[in-house]
Amino acid sequence: MSSTILYIETSTNVCSVALSENSNCLFTKSNSDGMNHAALLSVFIAEALEVLKLTDKKLDAVAVSSGPGSYTGLRIGVSTAKGLCYGFNIPLIAVSTLEVLTVQALNLINEKESALFCPMIDARRMEVYAAFYTAKGEIFRDISADIITSDSYNEELANHLVYFFGNGAEKCKDTLIHPNARFIDNLVPLAQNMIQFADNAFDKKQFVDVAYFEPFYLKEFQITVSKK
Repeated sequence: MSSTILYIETSTNVCSVALSENSNCLFTKSNSDGMNHAALLSVFIAEALEVLKLTDKKLDAVAVSSGPGSYTGLRIGVSTAKGLCYGFNIPLIAVSTLEVLTVQALNLINEKESALFCPMIDARRMEVYAAFYTAKGEIFRDISADIITSDSYNEELANHLVYFFGNGAEKCKDTLIHPNARFIDNLVPLAQNMIQFADNAFDKKQFVDVAYFEPFYLKEFQITVSKK
């Protein structure tokens, strides 16, 4: 199904916008200087919509990062996305921040057959939100809130190489010292990496309710000690 989609990613300190037509990225712009989303997001979107005018196409949907992530960042991104959906009378698509990070990691790692991929979003202290995916991008363990200790993820690490990445992984390097632990540095969620997920959702008409959708804010969930 033909589609032109605008993408908004504001779950971390990175503010990122992209535009696609039929899975082809027409525009992308990002800034990682800090939490400047309120100032930059509308500017990036205006630039993307100028590109859209040149294609003589209309916007078919807006895709937004659903978290987990920063309360402030997600609030700005989701409220902006909802405003666009109401204004253009188009549907809203939600894309998991962890899935976006994982597809980036899968594209970087070649020797991965039995490996697991663990995106981590920073919460506070030694707390993270994490999930595990297979080399095929399938969920191995769904998202949970974990306090990282030297015993975390022992079962997964005993049986697999595990690649950790995302803004929560850096602080775990000195704690997760198992021989099977690997870390991918400088991996951040970007709007253009939402394209494959949003296009698939659009084709299947998997939209979220514009009025009632709420993202996965970090502060909404109680952290529990990981027993793995």
